[in-house]
Amino acid sequence: MLTSPWIEALAALFLWWFSTGAILMVVRHADRAGGRARMFCLLSSLPVLGLGLWGFAATLPQTSLLAAYGAFLAALAVWGWVELTFLTGMITGPNLRNCPDRLPEWERFIRAWGTVAYHETLLTMIFLAMWIFAAGAANTVGLWTFTILYFARISAKLNLYFGVPRINTEFLPKALGHLASHFRIQRLNWVFPFSISALTFAVACWLERLYAAQTGAEIVGFALLAALAGLALLEHWLMVLPLPDAKLWRWMLPAPKTQNDKAKRPEESHGF
Repeated sequence: MLTSPWIEALAALFLWWFSTGAILMVVRHADRAGGRARMFCLLSSLPVLGLGLWGFAATLPQTSLLAAYGAFLAALAVWGWVELTFLTGMITGPNLRNCPDRLPEWERFIRAWGTVAYHETLLTMIFLAMWIFAAGAANTVGLWTFTILYFARISAKLNLYFGVPRINTEFLPKALGHLASHFRIQRLNWVFPFSISALTFAVACWLERLYAAQTGAEIVGFALLAALAGLALLEHWLMVLPLPDAKLWRWMLPAPKTQNDKAKRPEESHGF
């Protein structure tokens, strides 16, 4: 049963939904708490990073069915922790200001890069370290999981920068409120067709490997990777299709802090 591609697809879908919602929930609670809550959230989540790195390394020589699942979960844990560093505002970039209007395109790009420079550098360092450490290993499910997430993120960021019809800023935390000014809402940009084509090709490649898989572990690994690439493709299409994707997580999150909350607890504005 665990080797059914449909089970793996559902598992990837659930993990994508649940992990995204869990990170958003933690960040929203940190926003409401104020003060040093963001730093506390980041430090208290360090065991997740440790388990992810350990699981990634431990599953490399293993070719069992459970090792494929373990490698996938380990890569998601590492990725999720790095995303938490960004969404809490602890590791972002040197530019924390809104983007002024009517800037030259080169200056707008530099400012936009400045909002994410440290975080993207951290992701790239982890990505390169994983490839140096894991290339040629018996089990590369974790490596390819992180790789899909890495390039899908770059593609999504470029599309948000160049402009897409639908941008959901509802879940942006306070620490990243300035990011919205660096996005551009417009009709499809020239990057979008390349992004869709590349992700569609990636899905097709993983499905082809899934079709040719010989062992249960291969079926699990390729099915998980195909599903993950498919979800990345879906997320790109949600930038242009009028679908209420935010409802997937809105119901499970605490309401953002209102002005009334601040009036009741003025000390939070001072970080105490």
